[in-house]
Amino acid sequence: MTQVDLLVVGGGINGAGIARDAAGRGLSVCLVEQDDLAAHTSSASTKLIHGGLRYLEQYELRLVRESLAERERLLAIAPHLIRPQRFVLPYVAGLRPRWLLRLGLFVYDHAGGREKLAASHSVTLTGTPLGAPLQPTLQTGFEYSDCWVDDARLVLLNALDAAQRGAQVLTRTRLLSAVENVGGWLAQCQDTVSGATFTVQARAVVNATGAWASDVLGQCLGLASTKRLRLVKGSHVIVRRHYEGDHAYLLQSPDRRVVFAIPYEQDYTLIGTTDVPFTGDPARVAIDASEIRYLCDCANAFFRVPLSPSDVVSSYAGVRALYDVGAEGSAQTVSRDYQLDLQQGPDGAPVLSVYGGKITTYRRLAESALEKLLPALGLRDLDPWTDQQALPGGDLPHGDLARFTQHAIERWPGLPPALLTRYARLYGTRMAHIVGAARCLADLGEDFGSGLHRAEVDYLVHEEWARSAEDILWRRTKLGLHGADAVRLATALAVRHPAAIPPA
Repeated sequence: MTQVDLLVVGGGINGAGIARDAAGRGLSVCLVEQDDLAAHTSSASTKLIHGGLRYLEQYELRLVRESLAERERLLAIAPHLIRPQRFVLPYVAGLRPRWLLRLGLFVYDHAGGREKLAASHSVTLTGTPLGAPLQPTLQTGFEYSDCWVDDARLVLLNALDAAQRGAQVLTRTRLLSAVENVGGWLAQCQDTVSGATFTVQARAVVNATGAWASDVLGQCLGLASTKRLRLVKGSHVIVRRHYEGDHAYLLQSPDRRVVFAIPYEQDYTLIGTTDVPFTGDPARVAIDASEIRYLCDCANAFFRVPLSPSDVVSSYAGVRALYDVGAEGSAQTVSRDYQLDLQQGPDGAPVLSVYGGKITTYRRLAESALEKLLPALGLRDLDPWTDQQALPGGDLPHGDLARFTQHAIERWPGLPPALLTRYARLYGTRMAHIVGAARCLADLGEDFGSGLHRAEVDYLVHEEWARSAEDILWRRTKLGLHGADAVRLATALAVRHPAAIPPA
């Protein structure tokens, strides 16, 4: 039987962040995730670390301020994975007035202790590269800064750091039940691949299961939820690169939603998101035809080159489990703030449930979770630390990705610069675990297409819990989008790493 201080249930960004924080403070931690890390909502975001400019309209200044401060911290601890992104916000007559946009951007520039990112300013679109892709009626606007992130890899790095600090991270592992025992919870867990069950004795449980939070609380722990969730589906489409340049666009829709168009994976543009009320199984969510049409129509109102549903090369959807205060309003007006609910079983064993949240504030959420849990466990003087310590691979010299990438190209002159650039962005300093002493492509082993080689696959299996072709091609890398051979990869995994692949 495994004995730990903390059993974290859920391997999304909040569960991984809490596991990392707790392990770094010296707590013994076991994290269980019934699927893959970041298998659901945490890999289906708009890939942004941002303050949430539109949250200012809902008077959520505290959330915006915290998000902006976290934007700076996360950029510092994961400079290989998070990068500055400039956004163009075209002014549209008849929608939000110019003075309101300017005021919002002023607050955005000054509310969060901005240090590394460029400030906002007005821009002329007519006759400029920024306006070239846009309809000629869009003549002016604003430019401002936020950050882009590989969301699934951010989850993985938090889990990896937790494991390096002593946590057990168990994917494809489901919590079946938990009953109070002397000094905590006795939890029954099951490996969903082998069917084997095992017991974890934990002093406290963290319920970070997102859309499943109320179900886990009631069905597995026998406690009634005191909070409500509102499930909202957010969907995105991916099209071939729709415009030149590295800037992104924030597009205002007449229904007061906003849609982003963001450069994605070198050759593509990511467009999203929608906000649609959701009912049903959160594990079975997909974009529908009306959402695709909505996103295309929104893009067509701004861009000269029209898009149709036939231009969509890929899409994804996720269910956001938002904290529901019970107020009336549309899905897009529901707060993205979080609530942490600390409950006790009949004999006093603590359970902390996470409701809501956004990827930008996950680290601060984890700190808040520990602030509640430590007194419940009778622990003191375990100081927060995650704002200062780089995530795995993020210890770049001077935090400079461009300089680090150039150094990698010089260090491994026999390998393609484009491949080394991709490694640097995904793995940072840990890319050395993949490249090693390789002097040419042949040294990296079998090529599965799109630059995916055996050395990278082996690293992802042994170091990052990858167990299937989908894990590798769509969460740990995005090479499925570029045409890597999923069938050949799955076959190779089954032969070389049979334990990594669940039985058919």
